[in-house]
Amino acid sequence: MNAADALLYPEWPAPARVKALVTTRGFGDLARGAPGRAALRERLPAPPVWLRQVHGVVVADADRARAAGDEPQADASFARGAGTVCAVIVADCMPVLLADAKGRAVAIAHAGWRGLCAGVLEATVGALGDEADLVAWLGPAIGPQVYEVGDEVHAAFITRDPEAASAFAPARPGHWLLDLYAVARQRLRACGVRQIHGGGFCTYSDPARFFSYRRDGSMGRMAAAIWLG
Repeated sequence: MNAADALLYPEWPAPARVKALVTTRGFGDLARGAPGRAALRERLPAPPVWLRQVHGVVVADADRARAAGDEPQADASFARGAGTVCAVIVADCMPVLLADAKGRAVAIAHAGWRGLCAGVLEATVGALGDEADLVAWLGPAIGPQVYEVGDEVHAAFITRDPEAASAFAPARPGHWLLDLYAVARQRLRACGVRQIHGGGFCTYSDPARFFSYRRDGSMGRMAAAIWLG
């Protein structure tokens, strides 16, 4: 597989100036210091604004971070300037890409269960504003057929939003199967985002195509990036 074939491009009705991609396993490891980062840089208009991800809800201003040469501690970022590349690394957590339907701004969020539960998508939408005018794409994440979590995760979601119950299915005693895509759609719709695309991947169940932390441990990471051309 060559590098071009190892990239995913969102299928969504974003404006033409919105550019985005997600690497797959065939592109190589995108963790800090990994060779895949140099290969990715060649396909982007500028070095990505990488984040020090902590499964939180902080949203960084990527334009400011780019100007300062900073790597913010955050799990989401947004940009309004042309050529500023917002990026996250993932390996089971979901990359959520957002774009203003008029091509004025883009954003990206690293959304695992902790970030989703705490409100990272709400924070990201809030940073962009004009939420009814946004389009979203849900990138590769661990799928609902295999993502097993404990009672404490189930309780955390239900306590915050009872509607989240529909995203869980009973597994063995004390454990549940969680649909991250369903939760993301719920949260985005609650923020007023109506155009939601993507989903349907499973990083865990597709080892030929995706890295998976739960399946492989710290074996590799993929990257998702979005920018304005």
